[in-house]
Amino acid sequence: MIGFLIAMISGALMSIQGVFNTQVTKASGIWSASAFVQLTALAVCVAAWAVTDRSSLLAVFKVEPKYMLLGGVIGAFITYTVIKSMELLGPAKAVLLIVVAQLAVAYAIELFGLFGVEKQPWQWRKALGMLIAVAGIVLFKWK
Repeated sequence: MIGFLIAMISGALMSIQGVFNTQVTKASGIWSASAFVQLTALAVCVAAWAVTDRSSLLAVFKVEPKYMLLGGVIGAFITYTVIKSMELLGPAKAVLLIVVAQLAVAYAIELFGLFGVEKQPWQWRKALGMLIAVAGIVLFKWK
């Protein structure tokens, strides 16, 4: 149950952050806004580490394979694409498409066992759920 609640909070925060970042972009520029977002995230993470964790910051470099360290690079492009999609589509349509894309990619990662994730078997009910989500996009966009 706690995982469900945390996921709901995450989704809500991502939507709010997207709206905030889009507004910041209007006052500055997309890359300066993205840099500010990443810089403030770094500050919060370092402060949280200093208060709660105190494990070695350099321990992250022990991860294998090394491409797993590209999460921050991906994060920069996530920030960019969320801002652009919200600017072009509006928050509700953008988030709907973002969530469905997240679901599709996450399911593909599980099905094929990519990036060290345990491979999962194909399930028709999950594929049907994906189709229902896509139908939801069509209904949402229908005027």
